[in-house]
Amino acid sequence: MADRRQDPVAANDDGSQDLYEIVDWEVRSLLDRIAWFCYAALVYSLRVIVVLAAIAILVSQFVVGGLGAVTNPVLGAFTVLSAVPALVLAGYVWYMDVTTKEPLDLLVATFVLGVLFASFAGVVNTEIGPTVQAIGSGFGLVPVVGTVAYYFLVVGPVEEGVKLLSVRLVAYRSDQFDAVINGAVYGAVAGLGFATIENALYITQNADAGVSAANAIMEAGSVTVLRSLAGPGHVIYSAFAGYYLGLAKFNREHAGPIVIKGLIVAAVIHATYNTLVGVVPAVLSVVAGVPPLAGFLVFVLVYDGLFGALLLRKLNTYERAHKQAHSADLAPEAADSQPELTEFDP
Repeated sequence: MADRRQDPVAANDDGSQDLYEIVDWEVRSLLDRIAWFCYAALVYSLRVIVVLAAIAILVSQFVVGGLGAVTNPVLGAFTVLSAVPALVLAGYVWYMDVTTKEPLDLLVATFVLGVLFASFAGVVNTEIGPTVQAIGSGFGLVPVVGTVAYYFLVVGPVEEGVKLLSVRLVAYRSDQFDAVINGAVYGAVAGLGFATIENALYITQNADAGVSAANAIMEAGSVTVLRSLAGPGHVIYSAFAGYYLGLAKFNREHAGPIVIKGLIVAAVIHATYNTLVGVVPAVLSVVAGVPPLAGFLVFVLVYDGLFGALLLRKLNTYERAHKQAHSADLAPEAADSQPELTEFDP
């Protein structure tokens, strides 16, 4: 829906007046071109600075943070395997897009930005997290409250925010982003990128913790299994946020609140998962007498299954609306194409 606000002069103009720099503006003079160029250069420079900062942080993680170990063929293979479930889910979201399929270059760009911008989340979580935990826990009086505050006020909003930024920076600005559901596709791909680099960090850090090479490989293998189950969650969360970003693109009048709503939905689902995953599997293990890994598996399948189903229902609703609108567009043509009756027809 377009913004309805309009200056009284423009609202009552019959098109006979030149309203340039009265109530309207376009690039005409040399100064206009300079102003437009300066603005475009500023926006482009900010985007480049953001990307370069993310690259610098990622490189530092390779150099001093242990992420360089992912170049080990075994650990690299573990990282790839850990991302397979998230990749399958992101691929299914892409398949659910009933509009024109998104171009590969934009999908790859969004994935790469998802990988890069994960570094921002790591920095913010590390720098702000302890303070939020301390305040939330009453400076150690109730530690569990501090942990919950950390998940809901830092981890959820920050990680979903950087994934949404991965979509907003490039894909959102493209003319190929031409339907609301495209937001869910790019959001899912950003989540895949985020999950991939996060898995790599967990796998390499746990491998480094091994006493021997054999123990390191075993530890990395077990972490790979756990991360392969956790990865699809990132796809689901950011697909929700991305869908609302797509909705905002085509409802500019309410774009801000729509984007915030999407972030809240994604952040709450994300933070709730983080809060429950440390408790529910342990309770299931004790109550049902099953191994902790089995309890974790049950919890993840139920939790991700629930919100994955809600996401798919939203995408299915869009699909039905798209088909109905498409059928309505074709109906007049179908009626016009009917042959005229002759005197021999009943």
